Amino acid sequence: MSSAILTASADAVPTPDGDLSPGVAWHYGDPLGEQRAASHGVVVVDRSDRSVIELAGPERLTWLHTISSQHVSALPDRRSAENLSLDLNGRVEDHFVITDINDVTWIDTEQFRGAALADFLTKMVFWAQVTPAARADMAVLTLIGPAARTGAVAELLEIPADADVYAAGDLPERHHDEEPLGFWRVMPPIGEGRTTPVVDVVVPRDDVSAWWTAITGAGARPAGMWAHDALRVAAGRARLGIDTDDRTIPHEADWIGGPDQQGAVHLEKGCYRGQETVSRVANIGRAPRRLVLLHLDGATDTRPATGDPVSVGGRSVGRVGTVIDHYELGPIALALVKRAVPVDADLIAGDPESGTAARIDDDLFVPDDSVPAGRAAQDRLRGRS
Repeated sequence: MSSAILTASADAVPTPDGDLSPGVAWHYGDPLGEQRAASHGVVVVDRSDRSVIELAGPERLTWLHTISSQHVSALPDRRSAENLSLDLNGRVEDHFVITDINDVTWIDTEQFRGAALADFLTKMVFWAQVTPAARADMAVLTLIGPAARTGAVAELLEIPADADVYAAGDLPERHHDEEPLGFWRVMPPIGEGRTTPVVDVVVPRDDVSAWWTAITGAGARPAGMWAHDALRVAAGRARLGIDTDDRTIPHEADWIGGPDQQGAVHLEKGCYRGQETVSRVANIGRAPRRLVLLHLDGATDTRPATGDPVSVGGRSVGRVGTVIDHYELGPIALALVKRAVPVDADLIAGDPESGTAARIDDDLFVPDDSVPAGRAAQDRLRGRS
């Protein structure tokens, strides 16, 4: 899918071959400067590669609630949430964002899963009053930075200063005789400390260039997916298909929690496919792996690749996800590693003999030494302290 913004800009460098975001800009000539601008000002990123699906019908939310991991049956108008679709074994198949606005629920997800997710939703309709429809005519732009919430850009989009995470609203009319088309939504912050604001703008694809011009005219700097992914990785936020594999369960990717916890799996909702695994891990056991942020040795020109092993003493203990250069942290990566790997372990990312030295970031590492509620109850029944 070609991006109108990429083809219109002579400065845009496209994402590499095989990237999960095909057809959009990787950067505009200064990837580290774009990250710096996102951290201190505001940038706009073309994410029009994402697949968009529309759900129409009076039962769209109650129906979606029964087949996905998030509690969405009572999602208010003009609110968003993150959600998952799991397989029968509780492994993650889809991660997507939903926004309910004006009696329509909008879903957007990674391009490589768009058709499969639309097909799954269609097959699950049965007698419910809901109509899923792929919307190739809609596109996503993403604003990153403190000035996305204040100043000229926020005024342009008419985003209230007090709008919280997952709040959404109509985009303003661009002409007095037009109905508003598209919407904005506030997403969880990214960057170091998870303090850099994020706002998505979902608009008709035919209007992408016009909105891009208006947003950059209001002061946002064009930035590519490099900047978006670098700040996402610094926040320790996983991306489907690169930081996950076919064995990933929600606990491993830090996707547990309702909208209030900025998660994608509500632990107090009804039945859905794969719930047994989620419940068992939450109440009795622990996930076999955990998502960590790795600092890579910057003294070498080599970098590990997504899917490469992470090893300790020649023994594989995990897999590499996103690998990126951050404007302040240098080379960093996300990785799924075995839960028993200590935070101070000397790791090798890539080939165990010639790979890159790596260490786990201890600021994002949360020790998990608590006893799950179900296991504690079992221990009490068995007379164990």
